[in-house]
Amino acid sequence: MRFNYTKRDVQATEIAPVAASCFDMDAYADYEAKLLKRTGDFATASEGVAVYRRFRAVEVFGDGCRDMRRSLELQLGCLQSSMHFEADVPNFLEPWYGIGTIASAYGATYTWFPEQAPVVQHCFESVADALAHEPVPIAQTAIGRHTLQMVDFFLNETCGKLPVCFADAQSPLNASMMIVNSNSLLMDVIFNPEGVQQLLERLANLSVDFVNEQKKRIGSCLVNPGHGFASARNFTGYGQSDDNMLMLSNEQYRACVLPSFEQAGKALGGPVFHSCGNWSSHLPAVCAIDGLRCVDGAFSPETDPDPNPCEPFAEAFAHSGTVVNARIVGGLDVIEKQVRALWRPGMKLVVVTYCPTPDEQREAYHLIHEICQ
Repeated sequence: MRFNYTKRDVQATEIAPVAASCFDMDAYADYEAKLLKRTGDFATASEGVAVYRRFRAVEVFGDGCRDMRRSLELQLGCLQSSMHFEADVPNFLEPWYGIGTIASAYGATYTWFPEQAPVVQHCFESVADALAHEPVPIAQTAIGRHTLQMVDFFLNETCGKLPVCFADAQSPLNASMMIVNSNSLLMDVIFNPEGVQQLLERLANLSVDFVNEQKKRIGSCLVNPGHGFASARNFTGYGQSDDNMLMLSNEQYRACVLPSFEQAGKALGGPVFHSCGNWSSHLPAVCAIDGLRCVDGAFSPETDPDPNPCEPFAEAFAHSGTVVNARIVGGLDVIEKQVRALWRPGMKLVVVTYCPTPDEQREAYHLIHEICQ
């Protein structure tokens, strides 16, 4: 099988929206509470496997994020469906509102194209120009205010009973390329690395402040590490999407980017790393992240057009204490092949599945646990 370019989101499930007034909050709270024993045991163990049947509605991470009620109802539909699928990690709500969060502090605003997630255009042509600009706190921007309103709306509509993560803010590096012309920024990594480091440090501080504001509001409903990761109330860490690191060498990443990634991660419970695509060649740089708690990657051709090979991850993370969050779109044969290649004694592995039916998910669940005994 190959990656299906005709789909808006290959990791999405077709979902019927459910109004908050029609959703059984107590039933889901009871369901989540039962799974927290499993997530707690996984979190404290030195090795093991957990299965997460991820549910996401295609509109939630597209233009549907513009309507917070519509986003919530679609996500409640996801939660309702998820209870019929055998798993160790429960699904959660996410007040996602595009990826321009940090960039908004530098004046970026959203452009909306039909059926697409919002985008931002860079504000500055050089790192020097960005450093000469005084950013405003994210919470004071239009994007930040809307996100906080979305957090409050989700919590109020669900009576503070359901698990909620903070909104995805991206890593300082990813955000920097929404603020500065990416060609110029990449040249500055070579010719002005100190300036790039200074900018990324500022972006890390902005991100930490905004996430802390969300955490205060979410309170005991908070799950970690957040967007794109199997998350639970008794998991720790701060997930950051750092996809643009693929345009740097390992040496450039460690010298110029890694300090800001660590800075944000350590302030929020520990660094957690995600990149799309095949980032196996950058394992040396990622493994150098101090206090690294979890990494995320795609591990089948149906998940990503350039998926990761399994063996380098098994070798890098066995006996490390770092969780590997492995997204695997595909049937039972694909799941079995990839899990056998990923699993080693001493691994902490989360297998993220997208099985279309409860029966197939149940079979996958038991197969994964059998392989990883």
